Amino acid sequence: MIAILITILVLELRVPHGTDWQAVRPLIPVFLTYVLSFIFLGIYWNNHHHMLHATTRISGSILWANLHLLFWLSLIPFVTGWMGENSFAPLPVAVYGVVLLLAAVAWLILQTAILAHEGPESKLRMAVRRDFKGKFSIAAYAVAIPLAFVDRRIAIGLYIFVALLWLVPDRRIESQLNRKESSGL
Repeated sequence: MIAILITILVLELRVPHGTDWQAVRPLIPVFLTYVLSFIFLGIYWNNHHHMLHATTRISGSILWANLHLLFWLSLIPFVTGWMGENSFAPLPVAVYGVVLLLAAVAWLILQTAILAHEGPESKLRMAVRRDFKGKFSIAAYAVAIPLAFVDRRIAIGLYIFVALLWLVPDRRIESQLNRKESSGL
């Protein structure tokens, strides 16, 4: 599903009408928002893969929580296009942050549903005990949304900072999976 969202995202990029750099210039905001959103979707894709790999059982509540996450992620191409086409105007920048915030909250709900279903000894619980990046991301989005109306550059800077924070791979789940496999569990 996330791969489809990335494909939809690229469809927002339009071919320049001209053959010089001046023809490309108006497309720069659209391209920059594409890159940022591509990174966010890639981060969700990688982390979703790892989280589900660490999950041994799925329940109905997990399926609904996953669908909830996919709903918010499916809005990323729309808000990306809106923000890029309007050269980072305050309202589209704020709404982009709202979608990122609600996707992060949906991620937390999915993670919580999996943890509740897996039990206290799950691989995932050991991996996500202290979730600094997750909590920081939600706080950064919550701060960035109103800041978009004060100075949109600060809001966009916070979105970029969160993306960069997550670009550093989160090896907690991988290390837990490797630890369990090497111990024969």
